[in-house]
Amino acid sequence: MKQPLSTHFKIGFLGAGQLARMSSLKAFELGMQIAVFSDRPENEPVQFMTPYSFSGSFDDVDAMVQFAKTCDVVTLENEFIDSSILKSVQEKSGTPIFPSPDSFSLIENKLIEKQTFENAGIPVTPYALIKSADDLKTFGDKHGWPYLLKSSKGGYDGYGNETVKSLDQAKEAFKNLGGDDNRDIIAEAFVDFTHELAVQVARNKTRHVVYPCCETVQENHINVAVKSPAQVDEKVRQRAQQLAIAATEAINGKGIFAYEFFLTKSGDLLMNESAPRPHNSGHYTIEGAIASQFENHVRAVCDLPLGSAELRKPAVVMINLLGNHKRKAVVENADEAVAEPDGHLHSYGKLESKPGRKMAHYTLLGEDMDQTFERARKLTAGIEI
Repeated sequence: MKQPLSTHFKIGFLGAGQLARMSSLKAFELGMQIAVFSDRPENEPVQFMTPYSFSGSFDDVDAMVQFAKTCDVVTLENEFIDSSILKSVQEKSGTPIFPSPDSFSLIENKLIEKQTFENAGIPVTPYALIKSADDLKTFGDKHGWPYLLKSSKGGYDGYGNETVKSLDQAKEAFKNLGGDDNRDIIAEAFVDFTHELAVQVARNKTRHVVYPCCETVQENHINVAVKSPAQVDEKVRQRAQQLAIAATEAINGKGIFAYEFFLTKSGDLLMNESAPRPHNSGHYTIEGAIASQFENHVRAVCDLPLGSAELRKPAVVMINLLGNHKRKAVVENADEAVAEPDGHLHSYGKLESKPGRKMAHYTLLGEDMDQTFERARKLTAGIEI
């Protein structure tokens, strides 16, 4: 691999959405060039930022090998790809990929992920692989109704997940999620929790840094806001950080990783999901931390020294801004939010808006969490996209 701080160094992203866009901005600050490989038919946010744009399928090894050969290192923006394909691309191109295909293979779908962390001694939400209607009934009898059915691969923001309240609903959801087409479907028990928490960990070949434990606010399976640090006991925050570090070490991860946890009413922490990439729960770090998750993503995969994850203010709030209309993307009624001292608007450059689509986010820094959260919600309440 070339010297990462050379202006001839090129970092490649598999995926060209807002996560790659925000990592790319940090790569540009370090003087790097960027290349992207998009698997989407529409133009994506990063494709406007670089002349080195490739399009194709995440199943097309030859196309991704051609892409990887133009790069000095390749990294991930999403996990909608198979580890066997990543391994072939790395072997045939000679370009290193991080997280490595071996690391990725340990968490590449929800079933394998649960098994990996369970084997590492990390508590996970109760789950089972579902193969038949009998399995659906058995899980409900054991863990109670309702529960969640999830496609093992490809789900996000409520997609690929269904809540089932009866055996008939479960059978229909199993079919809708692809169970009849031999897709792996897992059931997860509902957890009686008080908070949903998240931790990001950056790790290179020599060390790691761990970000503060934050709280995610969810509505309809979508993260609508983040508070950092989480307003829970300090021992709980430290335990979440310890589990996140242990999870990263369990897969020998190199890059940036995010982990979501449930804090149960009994005070236990259960890992819900992980992500081998920057995560929506860490967007607050752009202004809220000394070095953001995106900066440390780039630093980690390029083996540069990692930056500090320390917060810049006692209270940091991030509000997700979702599409309100099906139309060309325009951010409206944002003047007050933009004018706010230490308020920061990020629009992702997506050309088309649609209801519920993540289009932008807003971060506000302050001294008191309750006041900062309420102010951020008020400033963003009228924004339409």
